[in-house]
Amino acid sequence: MSGTESGRLGRFVETAAGGERVRAFLPPPLPPTPSLELQGLFTLYDTARGAVGRLDGVTTILPSTPLFLYMYVRKEALLSSQIEGTQSSLSDLLLFESDEIPHVPLDDVAEVSNYVAAMEHGLKRLREGFPLSLRLIREMHAILLHSGRGASKQPGEFRRSQNWIGGTRPGNALFVPPPPDRLNECLDAFEKFLHADDPQLPPLIKAGLAHVQFETIHPFLDGNGRLGRLLITLMLCDAGALHEPILYLSLYFKARRTDYYRLLQEVRENGAWETWMEYFLTGVRDTATQAVDTGRDIMALFDEDRGTIQTLGRSAASAFRVHDLMQRRPLVTIQAVSKELKLSLPTVGKSLEHLVDLGIVREVTGKQRRRVFAYRKYLDVLDRGTEPLPL
Repeated sequence: MSGTESGRLGRFVETAAGGERVRAFLPPPLPPTPSLELQGLFTLYDTARGAVGRLDGVTTILPSTPLFLYMYVRKEALLSSQIEGTQSSLSDLLLFESDEIPHVPLDDVAEVSNYVAAMEHGLKRLREGFPLSLRLIREMHAILLHSGRGASKQPGEFRRSQNWIGGTRPGNALFVPPPPDRLNECLDAFEKFLHADDPQLPPLIKAGLAHVQFETIHPFLDGNGRLGRLLITLMLCDAGALHEPILYLSLYFKARRTDYYRLLQEVRENGAWETWMEYFLTGVRDTATQAVDTGRDIMALFDEDRGTIQTLGRSAASAFRVHDLMQRRPLVTIQAVSKELKLSLPTVGKSLEHLVDLGIVREVTGKQRRRVFAYRKYLDVLDRGTEPLPL
């Protein structure tokens, strides 16, 4: 261990947990000391920042930014929850939100739905001028664990008992976060870092540091991973690096989760912040670029399908209205469309049949009653990378 890195290392404290003595980790406060060696990362940082800028620009030219955000936030909620073990799909979430029955346990879908609500609450509070703070993090946690499997794990409360990561008990865990009686000092230092205005730490770097620190402190009994991933986007929005919550790293973390967990440990054990930042900035660059491509693909699909609908002649008007609705809700029933658009059931049924004949929409139940229609090509674009992880 070089002297330059030793100041970055936390220390272990002995504590009792589960009837045994264990070594829990206390991280040093942020920013790292000595400070980050950013010279070697400058090119990568520059391309990542440029990709985020292009993504932010796309949100200003999309014909329907709220629509893109609506679906994108749900995709992120799904991926982040899958990392924690849910088996929900995007279609399950959309069915659940339209009061249809999803194909997996309700708890799985409720967890994803809660994630969407927690994200929206955090952004709303920031836009009202509320600071990014421990209080806001607790508020979001209460929403995140409102229902589903985490509802019994003290929603909205910092933990008062010892938790651990990996292993079957604290004694054989991969990692033991700070003991509950040292949690406040870690969290106070974390909040100070969130509020510090340091020109040496641009928003992307600061968000990358904060994510690791939050996961290391692990302040809740459940939901730390999901909240830590949400924090990245919230910090970028709060700093003005993004105007909309459109950058999400869960797909990148999911695809490279072995590296993710290994690099978190290397920061804790060796102070290897630069290696983590290289992984993180690569993820930001790749994810932002993919999101721009997704936005363009979706707009191209909508334009192409509008051109196809135009060929219907007199029947096109109501088909266009149904198509517009399915851009917001890619899974619908005739009854739901009729209620939403105030069109008669026969008119909606006929329009959906036209869209099926044109190859734009597919009926997915094969039933006569309560049939569900899917805007399949649109869902396919959104579904990239959202296949549930193998159990």
